[in-house]
Amino acid sequence: MSPLHNTLDTQTRPGELFKSLNDDNLLCTACGHLCKLRPGQRGVCKVRFNSDGTLLVPWQYVAGLQNDPIEKKPFFHALPGSRALSFGMLGCDFHCAYCQNWFTSQSLRDDASTMSSTSVSAKDICDRANDAKVVVSTYNEPLITSEWAVEVFKEAKQRKLWTAYVSNGHGTPEVLEFIGPWLDLMKIDLKSFSYKEYRRLGGNLDAVLETIQTAHRMGIWLELVTLLIPGYNDSDAELSKIAEFIAGVSKDIPWHMTAFHPDYKMTDRKRTTVENLLRGYQHGKNADLNFVYAGNLPGKVQNAENTFCPYCQRALIERVGFRVVSNHLKEDHCPDCQNLIPGRWIIPSYK
Repeated sequence: MSPLHNTLDTQTRPGELFKSLNDDNLLCTACGHLCKLRPGQRGVCKVRFNSDGTLLVPWQYVAGLQNDPIEKKPFFHALPGSRALSFGMLGCDFHCAYCQNWFTSQSLRDDASTMSSTSVSAKDICDRANDAKVVVSTYNEPLITSEWAVEVFKEAKQRKLWTAYVSNGHGTPEVLEFIGPWLDLMKIDLKSFSYKEYRRLGGNLDAVLETIQTAHRMGIWLELVTLLIPGYNDSDAELSKIAEFIAGVSKDIPWHMTAFHPDYKMTDRKRTTVENLLRGYQHGKNADLNFVYAGNLPGKVQNAENTFCPYCQRALIERVGFRVVSNHLKEDHCPDCQNLIPGRWIIPSYK
């Protein structure tokens, strides 16, 4: 094993997301792979493993920690203009060729990554919040490090901070039940609507669709992102299917279409054009989604970065990239027609 593997194996503790099988075998329930692990065997993610009948999971370290605009996650319907303290670990249950965080997500598969870990406590992380209002598990796949995320979120909740996941959504009912009491916001990448392409990425489309549906039923505020890759997932047929699926869950779920740039192992594709991004945006509008956004091309996508009232079409929040230019919301209502605008706009008062 690599030196990084050896280091990370010391930064573990017994996990909670598993079922015991016979002969010290374990079923890990942290992600949609549902890995059956013999003693000594690692999961697909490379960071959860069976040690003589005990599931060991990542604990008390970070590989990345910084304050970002919440719009960068992206969350457009949660505390606009605020800061989000983002922390991440290492590893992923997918192996996307175009991953833009590959140096953390693929660090245990790709020797080109030079990432390392830093030991921290949950208190150490939350001490870095400063003016942030949300603590976000991101950079790698948070579902596979959920025990540690919940530990951090418990500390965050004591400080009246909100919590969020930035995830591929390849979950299970067990992991959603585990994180649900501690999670306010969830961004899920709906990467494609093709079973074949999800298998190529290392996952299962059904698990992602079920996670989206379950998270919405649980009352977690959900925003979805599709990275629009030329010739990969940008056909009219596929975009229409994605839009129709989202509408079938809730027309109030924001759908972000973001522009692709060549990265990691997918360098043979062209960048997403403004025209293609707006074509995708129109599929969302055609499905009667109330909130559709185009991202990664700041200032170039007409008004597709802005939030409009779905009832009277009043411009409510104007943005350029990750910057909020103006916010006309009256707490959580449209100032003109007074209708409630779906989102998590204000932090409740605590007594």
